Amino acid sequence: MEHAGDAAGLRERLIAALRAIYDPEIPVNIYDLGLIYGLEIDEKTGKVHITMTLTTPACPVAQSFPGTVEQAVREVPGVTDATVELVWDPPWTMERMPLEAKLQLGLI
Repeated sequence: MEHAGDAAGLRERLIAALRAIYDPEIPVNIYDLGLIYGLEIDEKTGKVHITMTLTTPACPVAQSFPGTVEQAVREVPGVTDATVELVWDPPWTMERMPLEAKLQLGLI
């Protein structure tokens, strides 16, 4: 298990894991797409809680995608447990995407 002093390193590893997961309909990773609303890390226990959304409630993988994210997060060294909470409020909009992601998609 990671030491509390490695919280920044754990956060970086978690973000890297999230950036390795791509939205099934848009060729941008879920972190840069703005689908991750919250990333809570309990430094003492290694438990992680992620609050996320999808681009639309009608997303074809809405039922299974949170499990995919949860599994990827559980594989990050230092994580002892992970939960993913899927929320629809606030709704996702393209405004949540950073400039780089918008450029990648040709939106700017």
